[in-house]
Amino acid sequence: MLERATEPPRRGFRLLDTIDSPQDVKRLSLEELSTLAEEIREELIRTVACCGGHLAPNLGVVELTLALLYVFDPPQDRIVWDVGHQAYTYKLLTGRRSRFGTLRQMGGISGFPLRRESPYDSFGTGHSSTSISAALGMAVGKSLARDRSRVIAVIGDGSMTAGLAFEGLNQAGDLDRDLIVVLNDNEMSISPNVGALSSFLSRKLTSKRFQSFKREIESVLRSVPGGESMLQIAKRGEESLKGFFTPGMLFEALKFEYVGPLEGHRLPSLIESFENIRRLEGPILVHVLTTKGKGYRPAECDPTRFHGLGPFDVESGRCPEEPRPSYTKVFGQALVEFAEADPRIVGITAAMPEGTGLSHFRSRLPTRFFDVGIAEQHAVTFAAGLATEGFVPVVAIYSTFMQRAYDQVIHDVCLQNLHVVLALDRGGLVGEDGPTHHGCFDLSFLRAVPNLVLMAPRDENELRHLLLTALRHDGPVALRYPRGTALGVALEEPRVLPLGKGELLREGGDAALVAIGSTVAAALQAAELLSAQGVSCAVFDARFVKPLDVEALCALAGRVKAILTVEENVLQGGFGTAVMEVLSERGCLPARFRRAGLPDQFIEHGAQELLRRKYGLDADSLARAALELLR
Repeated sequence: MLERATEPPRRGFRLLDTIDSPQDVKRLSLEELSTLAEEIREELIRTVACCGGHLAPNLGVVELTLALLYVFDPPQDRIVWDVGHQAYTYKLLTGRRSRFGTLRQMGGISGFPLRRESPYDSFGTGHSSTSISAALGMAVGKSLARDRSRVIAVIGDGSMTAGLAFEGLNQAGDLDRDLIVVLNDNEMSISPNVGALSSFLSRKLTSKRFQSFKREIESVLRSVPGGESMLQIAKRGEESLKGFFTPGMLFEALKFEYVGPLEGHRLPSLIESFENIRRLEGPILVHVLTTKGKGYRPAECDPTRFHGLGPFDVESGRCPEEPRPSYTKVFGQALVEFAEADPRIVGITAAMPEGTGLSHFRSRLPTRFFDVGIAEQHAVTFAAGLATEGFVPVVAIYSTFMQRAYDQVIHDVCLQNLHVVLALDRGGLVGEDGPTHHGCFDLSFLRAVPNLVLMAPRDENELRHLLLTALRHDGPVALRYPRGTALGVALEEPRVLPLGKGELLREGGDAALVAIGSTVAAALQAAELLSAQGVSCAVFDARFVKPLDVEALCALAGRVKAILTVEENVLQGGFGTAVMEVLSERGCLPARFRRAGLPDQFIEHGAQELLRRKYGLDADSLARAALELLR
């Protein structure tokens, strides 16, 4: 089923409507390309205003995308977009224009490159810093097959803060294969970039004053007798000087030919540069300077907010007011409240202070806030080091990105039984961002780790209680909470909850719904539906996946005819499996036992409520599943 956002009608002739492939781009004049760039920006703004999505990153790469498609020949030439949230223009110009209004809608096109969606999407992305490694693999494959087509990785300066990018650069320089890496430098990832490397990659030394000075010297030399020879000598000197004025020194140390920095919004010079670069051999790094949010003033003024957002009003740039705060905001406010009372608490994030709710912490307690860049592995081990010094670090990272730090969670935190709190935002189905961003695996991969306490609140009130419980527990804790607005329940004074103890929210003698986290609300609604059909259904909020409330679960199993566990996580090795294991070990597993959760597949993109309905996690589906189980 395709859920399509409401779109305003298109009016008049547009060049964009004539573009169905990169070949159509190549036939345009430079003047027409500039017109096309304006039309693309209008289309991006119009579509994202209706569907939501990543706006500022895409507005910043319109000319860069046009230049790449004008010079290179995908899909024979491979273009790999790092993260992929900046590939909307690429999608528009590679055969998906007619479906662009379905962007991120269920049944529509993905907001990220997706191999099965188009042959032009040479590599599926969604997490940062993978492009260079993947592109190098393609380049080596082409070399082995004696294929002379090119491979281009487009990576942002934010993604260059991750170690994986440099692992790829290191090997690429050593192998000396034909590979083009385009560094899209807008001084931003999602939030402004941090760290020494980001400063090194900044454009401060490519200021207008420096470039103007350089042009004046060239003009003077060309105007005097023998000036051309002097200019060539100066240019050779510039090569050695370049390392002091640009990041060229770093990349040339990695055996890359450095080109740039280039102005990323001047099509003629970009096209000319890429035409020249195409003829070069070996690893090449092209440094391109762009403006995030280019062409839409609200996005240029606030690129962080317009990095990724829901539907908004084009004229004002404002999003509709949410009726209730998000779980992320509740978490961030509670953490500041607890940290102001306890100087040991430290906040850590991986380039996402706004996304994880730690921007409030940053402003209130700046000396105890650390943004490590897009480096989840480092964030967790850094936290482990802080914990050895008596601090209580809280590492706030999306569930899907915590996957990248799994070894550090096991080896550096849990093996040493250190008091580190892992705050897993976006646990469960996240909606329109799709399979690269759903937090579907954390309950399974974390409950297998010794020493780790794993908890999930049913609402914002319980989130505050469990966060305080995590901060007071002397050992590793993972606290998982969903994306989206909270339920609107009243907030109590936070208190420490008994470790490993759930809560029976509703009595019943026929069936029991044993739920965890955000699924508790749907379980309660399902129990009401069952009651209307004469079925008495208990609801138990487990609160903890590890340790489980074994005594309460065994007692419940002895009072009901059937048990249905509910989780927004894959069924393999998840919460329901944990309940089944303990009941079986205690000899009290009822004959009628079933698990509701996500199947063994990657879940597509779509609105959260539509996905929950499709995969049997809404109230109606749970009520039907309980009735079937009782029959």
